[in-house]
Amino acid sequence: MKQLYSILCLLLVAFTALGQSNNATLKGTLKDTKGVPLDMVNIVIKEYPTLGTTTTARGEFLLRIPAQKHLTIVFSSLGYQTFQDSVYAKPEETVIKEIVMPEQNLELAEIVVKEQRRNGGNLTSIDPRVINIIPNASGALETMLKTLPGVSSNNELSSQYTVRGGNFDENLVYVNDVEVYRPFLVRSGQQEGLSFINSDMVSTIDFSAGGFNAKYGDKMSSVLDIKYKKPSDFKGSATASMLGASAHFEDVALNGKLSHISGIRYKTNRYLLGSLDEQGEYNPNFLDFQTYICYQVSEKLDVSFLGNIAQNQYNFIPQTRETTFGTWQNPLNTKIYFSGQEEDVFKTYLGAVTFNYHPSVNLNLKFIASAYHAKEEETYDIQGQYYLNQLERNMASGDFGDSVLNLGVGTFLNHARNYLNATVYSFSHKGAFNSEKHLVNWGIKYQHEKIEDKLNEWIYRDSAGYSIPYSDSEVLLYYTLNAKNKLSSNRFTGYVQDTWSVPVKSGDLYLTGGVRFNYWDFNDELLISPRMTLSYYPEWEKKMSFRLSAGMYHQSPFFKELKNSDGSINYDSKAQKSFQLVGGSDLIFSAWDRPFRFTTEAYYKYMSHLVPYQVDNVRIRYLGEQEATGYATGLDMKVNGEFVSGLQSWASLSFLQTREDVKGDGHGMIPRPTDQWMNFSLFFQDYLPGNPSYRMQLSGFYGARLPAGPPNGERYQDVFRMPPYRRIDLGFSKVFISAANPSEAPFFKHITDMWLSLEVFNVLDINNTISYFWVSSIYGDQFAVPNYLTGRKFNLKLTVKF
Repeated sequence: MKQLYSILCLLLVAFTALGQSNNATLKGTLKDTKGVPLDMVNIVIKEYPTLGTTTTARGEFLLRIPAQKHLTIVFSSLGYQTFQDSVYAKPEETVIKEIVMPEQNLELAEIVVKEQRRNGGNLTSIDPRVINIIPNASGALETMLKTLPGVSSNNELSSQYTVRGGNFDENLVYVNDVEVYRPFLVRSGQQEGLSFINSDMVSTIDFSAGGFNAKYGDKMSSVLDIKYKKPSDFKGSATASMLGASAHFEDVALNGKLSHISGIRYKTNRYLLGSLDEQGEYNPNFLDFQTYICYQVSEKLDVSFLGNIAQNQYNFIPQTRETTFGTWQNPLNTKIYFSGQEEDVFKTYLGAVTFNYHPSVNLNLKFIASAYHAKEEETYDIQGQYYLNQLERNMASGDFGDSVLNLGVGTFLNHARNYLNATVYSFSHKGAFNSEKHLVNWGIKYQHEKIEDKLNEWIYRDSAGYSIPYSDSEVLLYYTLNAKNKLSSNRFTGYVQDTWSVPVKSGDLYLTGGVRFNYWDFNDELLISPRMTLSYYPEWEKKMSFRLSAGMYHQSPFFKELKNSDGSINYDSKAQKSFQLVGGSDLIFSAWDRPFRFTTEAYYKYMSHLVPYQVDNVRIRYLGEQEATGYATGLDMKVNGEFVSGLQSWASLSFLQTREDVKGDGHGMIPRPTDQWMNFSLFFQDYLPGNPSYRMQLSGFYGARLPAGPPNGERYQDVFRMPPYRRIDLGFSKVFISAANPSEAPFFKHITDMWLSLEVFNVLDINNTISYFWVSSIYGDQFAVPNYLTGRKFNLKLTVKF
């Protein structure tokens, strides 16, 4: 299977390398009115908005364009007037353009440009146009993140991801400077709906896999910083597929003073979950509505509101499950007959009001008030009766593949009545002051948390007529969890940082230094986190840049990290601490006369006061009564560029080792649950030569074996390795309406873009393991029955923009 995976990738690359004879070449340079080359200018074909490129540091660009078509090329960059030019080229003709872009006299735009250059640090900007075209089983923006170096996820049903040895709870997510929280009680990817982020509303995406600056919060792994659009005219879109539907609209009013963008989404995984081994009546439904409204009070003041209402319902009535597993020498099969059902409801509400005041061109002040509320219910009673059988492996036998020996029978009963209510209020201020040599950022935030939960879980296990654990005097439960908790607390956080343009003889050197503080009255702990980033852009013939980051990252416990294994709260819990050192470089080069970027980052993280945890699917079970020290070290690499002219593609390769030593267990350093030594991911685009209306997108993933262990076992027992995660998703699309091919039908005259996509999920139909169900034989042995993820499925999707 590994060979087939490699062969398919090679064939795709080979297909790309074939001559595209019905194309032409557009190249040239971009300069400002003073003759200074402009880098990072966006260049897009208006008729084919997914085809485009950016200029190099020398202001040079090269783009393969469709031949024998009248095209409009759009050149745009913050701080400069957008420029358009018409092009018509014969096959294989080279058209040369020398473009001059005048500066645009917009004060706010100038601030943004300078801050983006100086304050980039370890942030990576991602093109939001990729979101709507990448083959995506979960429907979440985070699927695109999983193709980046240092990011991994072995679950296509989930929007959760791990970064450089961290877990799901160590990732910061901001939308318009408001922190977003993930659900507390969700146990599996099947139960998840869509993530908070509505991809139809996204304007910019910035992501850091570590070493981020002090302006970002108190988590140890990553930052995802999302900004929603601020519309300038009326637009909208609608998407429908076998997995759900979405729609959005945006407009302006009151002579441009009022702008709004709103989106509604519906998702159901019923069709996708039909490929699981566990058959039954799946009825998952997710519905949410989001809106972002802005009002320009004056030239110096604007007010905005971000709102979200989401409801996720998961109903499941299991019927049967049959799984074949084991080895060639010992093939096994288990069949389970179910009764009972599961009903889960997850409701979330968020509202945030922002006052943005800029009294002068160099000063910006922002004030944010937000409220978040979550109400979650998880209830199930499911009984299963299983049969464990050995299979005939003699291929010459007429019973080959059939059951020849019964190894065990048993019964289990799973029960839960879990309820959680969480409310978080916050008030914050952020500011920025820009001078010729310095960019100073500061912020302060007050946050009040009120969380209440009631947990009642138990599992009864019976094997060969004997309850487990066995007792001759009473019936004992295999697992119990019963707890009631209330938490009300306050947090005070703040930061100050300065980005200084350091004078050097050649090139550009920027030093960003800052410090965060965090105080939580629950454990009376004050945390100070200094951080520093050094970025150097030398004036070399080979365009390279270098960066070095170091700092402390203290993750104060939230509700889940406070929990002991019995569900009670650990009142002595302190913040998990991490010292991080990250060094990286970027090389811009040309291949096949097209621009490419090669990025590398090496990192080392030393961690103390860690809370050990165990992972089952996407559920994290913290062992709050234990403490550990550990480390994570690795190397991330990424190459991206125009493997096919005009289309951005990339490949990422990561190596990682992460270990921890749980104090007092006597087992020394053991692998952390995220210890995945190698990760490879790929996103690739192509189109039919001479006809870009036919397109193809591919995403591929390979993740090495992750640690696992027996249920309810000790942390040091989690050293068994699951099979590697391997997956390829393909998408094929046909564009019916575009700026180059508008429709003449009256019904479609307002449609600007329309395309139909066929997505093939898990092309190779690989059984990927996410967790294990443990059964016992008549001899008392335990067998790990793999819980497989989804198989091959097809999805038809129609997208319309107007």
